Amino acid sequence: MTDKEIIEGIENSQKKQEAPEFNVGDTVRVSAKIKEGNRERIQVFEGIVLKIQGGGDRTTFTVRKLSNGIGVEKTWPLHSPNVDKVEVVRKGKVRRAKLYYLRDRVGRKASKVKEQVQ
Repeated sequence: MTDKEIIEGIENSQKKQEAPEFNVGDTVRVSAKIKEGNRERIQVFEGIVLKIQGGGDRTTFTVRKLSNGIGVEKTWPLHSPNVDKVEVVRKGKVRRAKLYYLRDRVGRKASKVKEQVQ
């Protein structure tokens, strides 16, 4: 076996069997496991997906939310064991792969994305 095949085998064993289905512009609720000392709890982070990047096992996604008028962005690996689940709150209608323009928007209404009609 070549080095590339060995690396692919390790990466495939790390992948989640059921990866969540969401796209850029969707509002998602990420349940992340937080370790504090010897205790573990789940913290929810809800916001708009700004970007999805990488491929395979290395896929990451960035979520942005407004917290007390301040924009907060977090990036998670999609297949991380610390990401418990990702649930889609609403689907967004966007025409871009990366929504960096939302960083410049101020206010609750301005930083929203139109909802996709089913």
